[in-house]
Amino acid sequence: MMTAPPEPSTGNFDGRVHRFAVRAYFEDTDLSGVVYHANYLRWFERARTEMLRLLGIEQRSVQEAGEGAYAVAELTIRYLLPARLDDAVVIETRAEELRAASCRMHQQAWRGGNLLAEARLRIGFVGSDGRPRRQPEAWRRAFAAIAPTTIAPFLGSE
Repeated sequence: MMTAPPEPSTGNFDGRVHRFAVRAYFEDTDLSGVVYHANYLRWFERARTEMLRLLGIEQRSVQEAGEGAYAVAELTIRYLLPARLDDAVVIETRAEELRAASCRMHQQAWRGGNLLAEARLRIGFVGSDGRPRRQPEAWRRAFAAIAPTTIAPFLGSE
């Protein structure tokens, strides 16, 4: 009898913090076994995507309907310690500020009790024309459940 295939992990919420586990594979590393710096960006992106999935935010259907999609508008990253081949790393994501068309987030990569890297970023919702626009109302409500601040009025310049 065939069983259903396992689903990929979406991580979980601990209060307002989303946690998502990754492992450093050979493909993530350079010749010395250290994780290449750009792979932290991939891990952070996966963690944000899974966080949105857990919040019930269906990105694909909105994008396919031509309504828009999230895009990274700003990103600052700081590297503190290297991850190495086969390390188990937990990505923590926090929404810091919710606005009508964007959300500021803070992400950290942890190996045990050691902070490896952290990023602060702003993701914006953009229409199919590439211009900022309000996030869908249901998405803003979902984000409001984890964001520490309330929804700011739409300023048009986000």
